[in-house]
Amino acid sequence: QLQASGGGLVQAGGSLRLSCAASGRTISIYTMGWFRQAPGKEREFVAAIDSSGRSTYYGDVIEGRFTASRDNSKNTAYLQMNSLKPEDTAVYYCAASWKLTRSQSAYAYWGQGTLVTVSS
Repeated sequence: QLQASGGGLVQAGGSLRLSCAASGRTISIYTMGWFRQAPGKEREFVAAIDSSGRSTYYGDVIEGRFTASRDNSKNTAYLQMNSLKPEDTAVYYCAASWKLTRSQSAYAYWGQGTLVTVSS
């Protein structure tokens, strides 16, 4: 089971760090991905980090503002979000996959999501 947390209300230009903690399953063998879904929009790929933490993959919307990381010893993945914009407002989900990919269908396990709201 994956549990995303760390969302909240932040002003534009601010930062948040999301966490994705796993229970009952080790994440060390999985790529961990982050996705988001804004109101009225489809869920989109944000970032992914491979099982070792050495390779990352980011969606175009990030523009270098977000950083994915992980601590396998804590069974937790992270998404550091800087220079947040109002258009980053969405529910953010973490998910686990066997490969480093942006394809949602490749992610077998999903967390419940955490809401990020960026005010202007």
